[in-house]
Order: sequence, then C-alpha cells, then structure tokens
Amino acid sequence: MTRPPRSPRDLSAGRVRRRFSPLSQLSPPQLIALSFALAILVGGALLSLPVTHGLNPDGTRRSVNFLQALFTATSALCVTGLNVIDPSKDFNRLGQVLIMLLIQVGGLGIITFGTAFALISRRRVNFTERLRLAQQVSALNTGGVLGLIRAIFLYTFVIELVGAALLAFRFVPKEGWGRGLFYSLFHSVSAFNNAGFALYSDNLMGFVDDPLVSMVIALLIILGGTGFLVQLNVVAHLLNPRRNRLMVHSKLVLTMMAALLLIGTVAYLVLEWNNPKTLGPLGLGERVLASFFQSVTTRTAGFNTLDYGAMGLTTLFVTIILMFIGANPGSTGGGIKTSTFYVMMASAWSMVRGRRDTTLFERRIDTDTILRAMTVGLLSIGLVNAMLIALLSLNTRDDVRFVNLFFEAVSAFGTVGLSMNTTPLLNPAQHVVLIALMFLGRIGPLTFAVAFGRPRSPVPARYPADKDILIG
Repeated sequence: MTRPPRSPRDLSAGRVRRRFSPLSQLSPPQLIALSFALAILVGGALLSLPVTHGLNPDGTRRSVNFLQALFTATSALCVTGLNVIDPSKDFNRLGQVLIMLLIQVGGLGIITFGTAFALISRRRVNFTERLRLAQQVSALNTGGVLGLIRAIFLYTFVIELVGAALLAFRFVPKEGWGRGLFYSLFHSVSAFNNAGFALYSDNLMGFVDDPLVSMVIALLIILGGTGFLVQLNVVAHLLNPRRNRLMVHSKLVLTMMAALLLIGTVAYLVLEWNNPKTLGPLGLGERVLASFFQSVTTRTAGFNTLDYGAMGLTTLFVTIILMFIGANPGSTGGGIKTSTFYVMMASAWSMVRGRRDTTLFERRIDTDTILRAMTVGLLSIGLVNAMLIALLSLNTRDDVRFVNLFFEAVSAFGTVGLSMNTTPLLNPAQHVVLIALMFLGRIGPLTFAVAFGRPRSPVPARYPADKDILIG
C-alpha cells in the first residue's frame, strides 16, 4: 500500500518545525558543550539524592550536599578523577554504579551514545548528525563515522571486560566474589576511560608493588588514551599491511606517546629515587614499576600509586607539563593533546631553522593545522592562568601554597585527576572554579570558543599585508 503524497501545507509545516527546532539550530560544538552541561546537572541531581549516599558506622546516612554531588558528577562525566569527598565511603553501591555509568558516558561521549541508540532502533542518521558524530570522536571524515561508532562500542566493551577479568584475579581474593567483581569492573571502566576514580581511600597506593594491578591499569589507560581512530588504523594495518597503511596521524601519535612515556618514567626514577616518602623504600623492580605507572597516569588518567603531596618540586613541575600535554585526539583523555604539542614545537623549530614548511614523515603540515594548534595552545594557557588567578584570589588557607593550586588547575584542565591532597581543602568557591575547568578541559577550549563565539559574516575584501610588525 503506497503512502498518499503530502500536501504543500504539510511540507511547509515540516520545514517550519525543522527551522525552529532548537536542536537543529545547534552547531556540533554547541551540541557537545550543551549536552555535557545538561548531563552534569542531571548527574549532580542524582548523586545528591540520599538513596545514593553511604552509611556512617552508626547506621545514619552520610551527608553529601548538592555542590559536592555536582563536583563528583562533573569529575566523573569529564573523566577527571578529582574528588572533594571519598567515593568509596560517601556513596553506596548505587551511587558508585551511577558514577561508573557517568564515567562510561563521559568517556565515549554523549552524542556517541545517542548514535548507538539510533543504530539499534534502525533510525536513519542524517548528514548533520554524522557531522556532529565526526566532531565528537575526531573522525577525519563523515562517510564512515557510523561504522566507526559501532567499532568503538564493541572495542570498548570487550577491552573493559577483559580488563575486569584480569583485575578479578587480584580483587576477588581480596574483597570476595560480589565486591571483588564489582571492584574489577569499576576500576577497568575507570582506567580505560582515563577517569582515575578508585574505590579505595588512598586510590591505588596500596598496590604500588603489585605488578598485576599496576600493569593492567596502565595498559587500560594507554589503550583509552591512544585514540579510537589510531587503534582501529593500527589493527587494520596489522591485519592487511598492503591495503591499510598507517596514517601520518597514527605515526605521530604513537611516536609521541612512546617518547612521553619514556621521558616520564626516567624523570620519576631520577627525581624521586632517594625520596623516603615515595620511591625510597621500594626495591629496584618496584621503583621502575611505580615510575612507569606515574608516567602513564599523567596522560590524564588520575590514578596514583605514589603520594604526589610528598614529591619534590621538580617532579611536580614535570608532572604539570605531562598533564598539560595530555593524551591523544579522539581518545578518552584530555589536555591539549600530543599532536597539538608536536605541531607547536615542530613549527617553532622550523621557523628557528629558517625553514618555510613544517614537515612530518615526509609530509608538509598544513598552515591551517599549525594555526589551529597554536590557537589551542594559547587558549589553553590563557584558560589555566585565568582560573589559577581565580583560585589564588579565593584562597583562604595558609597551608595551600601556589604549587598546590597550580597543580590542581592543570590537573582539572587536563581532566587528569591527580592531586597533592589539596582538593578537599579548598572552599566551595574554589570548587566551582575547578568544576568550570574540568568542563572546559573536557570539551576543549577551542570547541567552547567556536560553540559560543559570535559568528561573523565573511569579509568582502582582503586587506594588504603589513610586514613592518616586529616579533620577538
């Protein structure tokens, strides 16, 4: 039976509805920013409900106010890991499950989840939605984005289940079957999504000499922070090297990741070797393991097996640099991203050497890419400094020093979650600043600027260049 043709009035009404539909008027950056903001508010409201709170020794409910719940929801959805309260005690199993779900949604992306439900329901995904999806997962084109989303979900859940199975060998004997299996799944999801949430009050410091927990968590962090597009490209290349070549982007990401992991491991080993509060009491193998783990976790993961509050200033500064660089594009991690950092440094080095072009693996880096990297770097530095000034101006404690607030600001912006045990000491106004930093760090300062920047009409004429401006 054929459907009767639609009348001109119906077609006109449909066009009007599409024209004035709020979501249809949003650009991909705006939709990303607003969807994260809405999810944070919903998550904060749910975590503020007493039914999600843990119990005191006397059987009464623990008190978690809305700001603390909102901070926890922001930290979970932005896969950061900073905490103003103890999730292992202040939230019961329902609250911890909710946190785990927020981590999963935040890691994969809200729009990615929406697409999955669209695929399940067999609904057609139009080009505008494909464009939004491509921006969410940093896809290079919109043509194969739906296949990419399917692969991302399958790959993510398989990796998380395998990680949970491996962690169960340690957590089940330690915690019992029920609690042990949940702990295994929670930490696997938290690690793969680079969230840094742990169900122990001291994070993972109790496992500093445990190679199973340290290496499984580290591997999950690396896989989550590498970027979905890169991992799929590597897998395709390994399966058929002749047909599927490694992209220049994949080569750059893998090279930068290996270099930063090596630099970080050596830095922690050298700088903390004799520190009696960190690496000092450990044996040689345990020192290498702990140093490698800290190098991995600074890639925006947030887990720690050493006390950052006891580290030296030089080590903390190295950590700040690694946190600011962050993970790779299209991954669950934050920061300015490894490719951005490389393009900035490579273009500056090319200019110092008097070279007109910046090259990478026998390819020239496009000028627009260089300008975008410089913009991301400049906006990120400006954002961190502005929020650091706010944290300093709002500080009311003498035991919270400049380095503490600097560390917290970069950790929040990079969605890392590492802390010098400072976050619970801050006042509510400073917590609001960190919430804003985590949010802006997750969606990206450039995405936020594009989302809510005022659109400008094209300039009808191009002005002549002036080379009389002196630089440097």
